Amino acid sequence: MAANEKTEAFPSLSTQSHTIPETSAQNTTRRRRQSSTLGGDPRGDTGAGAIATNLGTPSSAASAATSPSPADRKSSSEKRPRERKRKKALKLFRRWKRMSFRHTWVNPLIIILVVLSGYFVSPGKHNPLHSALFLSYADPPWNERTNTIPTHVGNVTQYGKGPKDFAFVAFYTVVLTFTREFLMQQMIRPIGIWCGIRARGKLSRFMEQFYTAIYFGVAGPLGFWVMSRTPVWYFNTVGMYEGYPHRAHEALFKAYYLLQASYWMQQALVLMLQLEKPRKDFKELVLHHIITLALIWCSYRFHFTYIGVAVYVTHDISDFFIATSKIFNYLDFWITGPYFVMFLCIWAYLRHYINLLVLKTLLPPGHIPFTNIRTGEFATVGPYELDWDLQQYKCSVSQPMVFLLLASLQTINIIWFFLLVRIALRYLIKGEQKDERSEDEAEEEEVPEPRMGNGLAANGSVVKPVAVE
Repeated sequence: MAANEKTEAFPSLSTQSHTIPETSAQNTTRRRRQSSTLGGDPRGDTGAGAIATNLGTPSSAASAATSPSPADRKSSSEKRPRERKRKKALKLFRRWKRMSFRHTWVNPLIIILVVLSGYFVSPGKHNPLHSALFLSYADPPWNERTNTIPTHVGNVTQYGKGPKDFAFVAFYTVVLTFTREFLMQQMIRPIGIWCGIRARGKLSRFMEQFYTAIYFGVAGPLGFWVMSRTPVWYFNTVGMYEGYPHRAHEALFKAYYLLQASYWMQQALVLMLQLEKPRKDFKELVLHHIITLALIWCSYRFHFTYIGVAVYVTHDISDFFIATSKIFNYLDFWITGPYFVMFLCIWAYLRHYINLLVLKTLLPPGHIPFTNIRTGEFATVGPYELDWDLQQYKCSVSQPMVFLLLASLQTINIIWFFLLVRIALRYLIKGEQKDERSEDEAEEEEVPEPRMGNGLAANGSVVKPVAVE
């Protein structure tokens, strides 16, 4: 039976009613089975980061979920005003710094006004600021007064010396700093631009030399007048030592001497802060300022001021002529060449001939070989011994020290004179006018020239466009 039974055939599939069309099967994409969301985070708007993440706080769930304590909130609220104050102070400091570089005369003016205000609150000699504004040590004892003042000067009030003079020098160093920066920026700079000086380096040099000419144009004649009221007139080397020690002076002499000290102190600050463009002879200039300040202090402290006034005058007059000759060169005046030759003669006479006459007084007593020029007045005129009680310092110990300082100053002047002679020879032979001591003045960057309402420059010429980098 089992053998005779036939196996029933598997029913065939209908190709008409159950077959999927070929095109439909190719275009239909099977839908992926989604995984279960059981136990997961609920779906939502997760496209943007959380606030805690954006603020850079820890991303861990524990730190994000933990809220700051009241103590933390209090400390953060206290820090915010302090941070705002620090930022405000830093902003004000930066603004003051920019202003200080742009208007360098403002800070010295503030110091001057503060000192004047402090004095006029309670004016008088009891005010500590009195010694900064006025001369100190009036009417010293009779044994300290100078008895060699010429008779035509008359009976004048004399002033002694002391530590308070440092305050006078310091204050007027600030005054001269203000004067220099204010004149250069507010008066001399517009004059240079009006004259057509556009390169920044050349304009800076013009401003420096113009101010130098102004100062020495006043200090030179004033020095001659002060010298005429002393036994040193006209570079009388014997009068430098008569009546030594010169422990007191009239008000004009003392004020002139200390103001000169203030000027050279201010010049030393300019050099240290590099407010002026360094020159090729920068090392010689630094050495010159060091020797000058040493001579000023030593001559004032050890009562050799009659030597100092002669050295002041010889340098002031020659500095005026070198400054004006450079101004003429910057302005391309036709008189530059002849004026420079005249200046060389003045320099040689004052800085070398006169100063060598002063130096020969510090040599041993005798005569210069093959001449009748007498030497050694330092040792032969007036007392020549060390006496601490009488402040008598003209002796064999101080003589070589004074000679060394003046000889060092003369050496630097000889080096500069050599450079100046080279300039003169180059001008006479090749027609070139260039200061050997200065760097190249030519610069690409130029100063825009101020225009008037009609489109012309301040000096009346047509303004050309200038590219300023």
